[in-house]
Amino acid sequence: MSSIAILVGSVYGGAEELADHAEKMLQQAGHQTQQFSDAALTHLLEYNPNFWLVITSTTGQGDVPANLEALYFEIKDTTPDLRGKQYAVIAMGDSSYGDTFCQAGRRFDEVLTESMASQIQPLLEIDACETMDSVGAAQEWLESLLSKLF
Repeated sequence: MSSIAILVGSVYGGAEELADHAEKMLQQAGHQTQQFSDAALTHLLEYNPNFWLVITSTTGQGDVPANLEALYFEIKDTTPDLRGKQYAVIAMGDSSYGDTFCQAGRRFDEVLTESMASQIQPLLEIDACETMDSVGAAQEWLESLLSKLF
């Protein structure tokens, strides 16, 4: 089974609720998980997950939430070698913000790809203009992800 780091970027708690749901599903399927909501890259690398699940809201003008901002910039600035690691991203946002919609998740997707990690599930964007039920909006995506994990 996989060792999974769940990176949670949240402002108002929606991403945390979704991360808790995802973690429960992953653990029930036999995977080892650990949530990171305010961690340095060294903490993640010490945990040594073979899979990274990023669940993040977007704040301001497409910014990463403050609790994950330092980690995001650390990955962006150092470009660690994440070959052999897999990842998937759930981006949460509000489409009324136009070009910055789900930008925090898109930014994580980009830096993880630049760090040579392999995306195993397409980016999921959840629009608060369409639903306030992020768990329901992500359920099918999470089930598909589970089928791809070893």
